Amino acid sequence: MGSGKTYLGERLATHLNRPFFDLDRLLEAGEGETIPTIFAEKGEASFRDLERKYLHTLENQAPAVVSTGGGTPCFFDNMDWMKAHGTTVYLETPVEVLYERLRREQAGRPLLTGLNDGELLDFIEKKLREREEWYRQAEVVADKDFLRYATERWLT
Repeated sequence: MGSGKTYLGERLATHLNRPFFDLDRLLEAGEGETIPTIFAEKGEASFRDLERKYLHTLENQAPAVVSTGGGTPCFFDNMDWMKAHGTTVYLETPVEVLYERLRREQAGRPLLTGLNDGELLDFIEKKLREREEWYRQAEVVADKDFLRYATERWLT
């Protein structure tokens, strides 16, 4: 969440001349509801089921760049599935950067609604600790230096 998956994914897809899919947007379009609404009305477990369902719809697509939600790799067999169907990339982003970005975007993110600054920072650190096990399974770990280079050289 907040690592720049959609921003960088769109630019990478353009650079590679491939289609770009944002899993969250696919899910919202398919369900006719926003993710915050799905979370509020159906809960996280239902959202994660839908997320997996829409991830699997990409199986027969031509090669593409796909941006997933930050929790996608951590549920079901999603990380194994993604690795079997493409190259996985973890955009390793410093906590401080995530905090600044998410502070500005809090209202549109259901897991962050109502958190004060300290709680937001704690949330980010906790989620990274919980999810790191899955994120580190990615075939490519793109750190801040690589991301800066890619953005400046290829993705502007």
